[in-house]
Amino acid sequence: MNPDLARLYPYPFEKLAELKAGITPATMAKHIALSIGEPQHEPPAVAMSTMAQSLDGLARYPLTRGERSLRVAIADWLTRRFRLDAGQMDPDRQVLPVAGTREALFSFAQAVIARPDDPSAPRPLVLMPNPFYQIYEGAAFLAGAEPYYYPTDAANGFLPDFAAIPEEIWARAQLIYVCSPGNPSGAVIDRSRYQTLLALADRHDVLIAADECYSEIFDDRGEAPAGLLEIAHELGRNDFRRIVVFHSLSKRSNLPGLRSGFVAGDATILAQYLRYRTYQGCALSLPVQMTSIAAWNDEAHVQENRRHYRQKFDAVLDILAPVLPVQRPDAGFYLWTNVGGDEREFCRGLFAEQNVTALPGRYLSRIVDGVDPGAGFVRMALVAELADCIDAAERIRAFLR
Repeated sequence: MNPDLARLYPYPFEKLAELKAGITPATMAKHIALSIGEPQHEPPAVAMSTMAQSLDGLARYPLTRGERSLRVAIADWLTRRFRLDAGQMDPDRQVLPVAGTREALFSFAQAVIARPDDPSAPRPLVLMPNPFYQIYEGAAFLAGAEPYYYPTDAANGFLPDFAAIPEEIWARAQLIYVCSPGNPSGAVIDRSRYQTLLALADRHDVLIAADECYSEIFDDRGEAPAGLLEIAHELGRNDFRRIVVFHSLSKRSNLPGLRSGFVAGDATILAQYLRYRTYQGCALSLPVQMTSIAAWNDEAHVQENRRHYRQKFDAVLDILAPVLPVQRPDAGFYLWTNVGGDEREFCRGLFAEQNVTALPGRYLSRIVDGVDPGAGFVRMALVAELADCIDAAERIRAFLR
């Protein structure tokens, strides 16, 4: 077996199952899961009807690079959403469909990390936020690299300080994962921080993997989160050198089971990544591709989706504010809040007394220099319907009182 498999940590939901093991909730009220970020809103009708009309495509092998019509739809969406110049995003060289961001974020590291020729040499580094989406860490381990966890904690507003990462770390780094809007905090990386990141990546020849899968879940009353391609364009970096962004229909369009997303950016990097994926055998079926085109071309359902999340945040924050230090995130659908003690005991007690499941923060983080940035925090995903989110918030308030 690959010895690096032994380096993988248990997944957060494995730990959560162990935490809840043996507990029978005291209430007969229905279980409400706030633990997993799986959207529960209705999928868009335009996507579902397209899927039904495209099933004859199952009779064909799909291309790894996808149908050109899908790549054009993605390029057009990127151009509209991130204010790129018309024709700037080349659908033939700078866009590649993938089976959701989870698959791509993992496989990308396998394709781009160069292992040292000397087996006694230090492993290359993959930089990632802390707390983080655990796929980044597993991708680093299985690529033969070491993770380096840079803090995105309460002290810095849950935002990365790229300039604070030591020079010797940048010198060993080959890849950095960034997540904006962040999971779990929802914090959005600002233009100044991204400019610092781009300068450091240039100086040290480090690839940037920008996970932007929550970019479309924000309050329409404010500004849409900026994307890394948008920042690069503003700086005149129109070749998107060293940049690859990751997007998905799972959160944007309530289609987590479709397993459809894309990567876009540096054409040279994507050419090699396509070569890797051709061997991996992970092409999207024709019905999935046609459904994806319909979803990327429609914004009405996305706006409606945002309206639903705004309603839920408005209601839940009013209920929880008297008992928890909750605040509306910049974007995304998570509440990331400090419960003022051992969050594992909080989650265990909440499940036992109120039949509500939340995720302990330290299941999403690692201890660095004796500090665990997830300790004391709980992640709650407001993905259920409005009535269930209100019910869950009222039960949490009752539990705390």
